[in-house]
Amino acid sequence: MKRDYYEVLGVDRGAGDGEIKKAFRRLARDLHPDVNKHDPEAEEKFKEAAEAYEVLSDPDRRGTYDAFGHEGLRSGGWAPRTDAFGSFEDVLSAFFGRGDPLFSELFGFGPPGPMSGGDVGARVEVSLAEVLTGASREVSVEAVSTCERCRGNGAEPGTPIRTCETCGGSGELRQVARVAFGQVVRTGACPTCGGQGKVPEMPCKECGGQGRSVSMRSWEVEVPPGIESGQRIRISGAGHAGEAGGRPGDLYVQVLVDEDERFERHGQDLVTVVELTATRAMLGGTVTVPTLDGEREIEVPAGAQPGEHIVVRSVGLPSLRGAARGDQHVVLDVNVPARLSKEQRELAERLDESLGSANSRGDGSSRSRRRARARRGR
Repeated sequence: MKRDYYEVLGVDRGAGDGEIKKAFRRLARDLHPDVNKHDPEAEEKFKEAAEAYEVLSDPDRRGTYDAFGHEGLRSGGWAPRTDAFGSFEDVLSAFFGRGDPLFSELFGFGPPGPMSGGDVGARVEVSLAEVLTGASREVSVEAVSTCERCRGNGAEPGTPIRTCETCGGSGELRQVARVAFGQVVRTGACPTCGGQGKVPEMPCKECGGQGRSVSMRSWEVEVPPGIESGQRIRISGAGHAGEAGGRPGDLYVQVLVDEDERFERHGQDLVTVVELTATRAMLGGTVTVPTLDGEREIEVPAGAQPGEHIVVRSVGLPSLRGAARGDQHVVLDVNVPARLSKEQRELAERLDESLGSANSRGDGSSRSRRRARARRGR
């Protein structure tokens, strides 16, 4: 059960925006990995606090939560975005921006130069048949993007950007503290301009002067033939936007291959099981088996034994390198009937009497031979 968001942040239900923001910043300091090294749950607690802040800092989400609780948010289609961010820093950057003084305090950032954006993760599912042919999937991710309205400079279009009066355009402030052994000079990003040295006279209405905003973006992902379940595809530059001209992060798409009850996959080879009646195994003949190319008839030799396999060449899967397709191994499962009618039993008894020593493998090695054949077929 999710905890109450107000309880997570330690604020009353009537708390104002400033109090909620202050509470989250306090928790961020307490749960920072360099500070909270001995708490194995620090990361999960931080994600919980970030989720609570994400809801309570938004008037519409907060109203829904106050009225209907967690279920109301889920039924409205909302999901927390904390899992989409790659690190502690990415989450705080999405909420406050890296120029916020909290970053100087937690991470020791000075005036920020070009900073690469964080990576984003997503998942897609494909069928085994699509592993044969390849597939396309559209992936939608929530990521930090350069604000389209101000193009990243934080100013309302058409309004001027002036030199920061707090730092004089240097982008940093120095504080001198006296200690027992002398003085300590601490340098940090200017809290007014966030280390940029300039501030817009009128902040952008879209991003509030941050120059970046969180939005949904969609990408077309090409899944190549032969991919294995769990492998990832990288889309360069599709992650979180960088700062101060830094390159964007990447999008990593994990591919999950759905199980197909007809086949068991072993690399490029496939294994399938076909049932035979005892009489069909004795007499031999053709049986129909499924393949990724459609049904195919194969010839079963007379006297086929349980566990034997027949190899159908080049109907398996390709490799990522584009090599020839693997094979399909058809394992024979001989079905011995458990119940016989009176007539069937009489026929079986007559057949049993007619079978002589020529039809028996008296050397006791049939089982070992079947096992050897099965191993070779893997």
